[in-house]
Amino acid sequence: MEEEAPRELKEGEDFYVEEGRVVFTEAYHRKRGYCCGSGCRHCPWKGEGD
Repeated sequence: MEEEAPRELKEGEDFYVEEGRVVFTEAYHRKRGYCCGSGCRHCPWKGEGD
């Protein structure tokens, strides 16, 4: 099975910087396709499976 090459993240689409921290957007999370369980601010799966 071939591994997919990592794609380049686009500022403003996939993330933004707030007070020196990278914040991933909901669009980024949806492209990734799963919840990492870190409590991300824009996680579309927040609250599911708790």
